[in-house]
Amino acid sequence: MPEEAASFDSPAEQLDQEQSLLRRVQGGENELFYELIRPYERRVYATALAILRNPADAEDVAQEAMLKALKHIRQFRAEAKFSTWLIQITVNEARMRRRKDRSSLTEPIDDRRDDEGDYAPRDFTDWREIPLETLERKEIREKLAEALASLGEKYREVFILRDMQHLSIEETANLLGISTASVKTRLLRARLMLRDLLAPGFDGSWTSRLSFAKGTKPW
Repeated sequence: MPEEAASFDSPAEQLDQEQSLLRRVQGGENELFYELIRPYERRVYATALAILRNPADAEDVAQEAMLKALKHIRQFRAEAKFSTWLIQITVNEARMRRRKDRSSLTEPIDDRRDDEGDYAPRDFTDWREIPLETLERKEIREKLAEALASLGEKYREVFILRDMQHLSIEETANLLGISTASVKTRLLRARLMLRDLLAPGFDGSWTSRLSFAKGTKPW
C-alpha cells in the first residue's frame, strides 16, 4: 500500500498528511489526487444528494465537483479547510444542476416563506436534541432524509452545511451568500420543521426496536 493510503492515527497526523498530499498534487503529482479526496468522497456525495434528492444526479455532481477541484487545485490557498473548499465546490455544482432542472421540479413545502415569517412548531414535538446514537440507526437516517427532502431549499441547504457538514456559521454564510443572522434563523427553523416531521417516531416506535449500528455515520 502506498504511504499516502495509510490510515491516520490522529487528527494532527491526518492534517499533516493531507497538507503533504495537497502540496504534491499542486506540484503536479495528479496521480495522488484520489488519495487526497478519498476521505471526503462520502461527504461530497451526501451533500449533493441532500440538495438534489436524486442519486443519479448526485453521483454526476460529485464526479463533476471532484474534477473541478482537481482542475483548480492550484488556486486553493488554505484560507479555509480543504474539506470546506471541496464542499463549497460541490454545493455550487449541485445548485447549478438544480437550476437547470428547475422547470421540472415542484416547489417544496415552506420554500416560499421568507426569513421574517413565523413558523409555529407543533405542540407534540420532542424538543430534545436528537441523540447521535439515534441518528446512527438506519431507519431513522432514512426518515430524516425524507423529512429533509421536504424542506424548502434555503432551509435544507443551511441544515446540510451546518448540521451535516459542520461548517461554521461564517463559512455557511459566505458559501450561500447570506448574512450570519439569516444562517441562524434558517437553521433554527429547519430544525423545528424537522422535529415536527420526525416527532411521531420519537415516542419509542423507532428507537425501542432498532439495534445500534456500530460505526455507521448518519451521513
